[in-house]
Amino acid sequence: MTPLPILEKKFDDLQTTVYRTNEELGLAAAEEAKAFIMGAIGKKGEANIILATGNSQLTFLKALATMLVEWSNVNIFHMDEYVDLDPANPASFPLFLKHHFVDYIQPKAFFPIPPSTQKSAGKVCAEYEALLGQYPVDLCVLGIGENGHLAFNDPPFADFDDVHRVKIIKLEEASRRQQVGEGHFAEIDDVPTHAITLTIPALLAASHVLALVPEARKSEAVYLSLFGPIHETCPGSILRQTPHAHLYLDLESTQKILPLIMDV
Repeated sequence: MTPLPILEKKFDDLQTTVYRTNEELGLAAAEEAKAFIMGAIGKKGEANIILATGNSQLTFLKALATMLVEWSNVNIFHMDEYVDLDPANPASFPLFLKHHFVDYIQPKAFFPIPPSTQKSAGKVCAEYEALLGQYPVDLCVLGIGENGHLAFNDPPFADFDDVHRVKIIKLEEASRRQQVGEGHFAEIDDVPTHAITLTIPALLAASHVLALVPEARKSEAVYLSLFGPIHETCPGSILRQTPHAHLYLDLESTQKILPLIMDV
């Protein structure tokens, strides 16, 4: 049974729904994702989806893997990967998706961002951008980072009008510290300094976008995304101008905004 939300509200063009727990959020978002995936398959015979990684996505991925979906008609992409990281490293994002999702569902295809070095990263970006062009995206499921980033579009490098669809970026220290805090690296010096990321226009080009943002550590980013200016200093704020997006929150991630919402 789909959980019932405790609050639904629009922030500019952004539909926002609050659930009591991370688990309820993940299940509700998985139900919506299933509907969009099956709708795309019904219309054109296959669905193309982009998935995020990170601990905040785990309840969603676990729930989605149990859904009755024609996975043999689904192509899966993901949105970022480190440069100069051994693909066997447990912190690898393609490996994360395989362990937590892909290995359970047997999709039509899984297209990870290939391993890269500083020398080869430009070529990898161009090839992945071309691949995305062959598979117009039906659904993008993303999170918002602790510094407001979308994928690895950190505040110093985010561009709402980026002409590229895939690019190399230098990681902001806040993003690197988040990876340590989530337990993917032992210390910040272990975290790569650069990554390949889908840009904000590439992510929002999907026909439908789900933004899943549970946990108290995201509460400041949620507040800035919904109540701050719509600006690259908080990349998540662009979702307020994205009518085909749906933001999912839980009580922990809304702790800074819930009193403001309830007063409105």
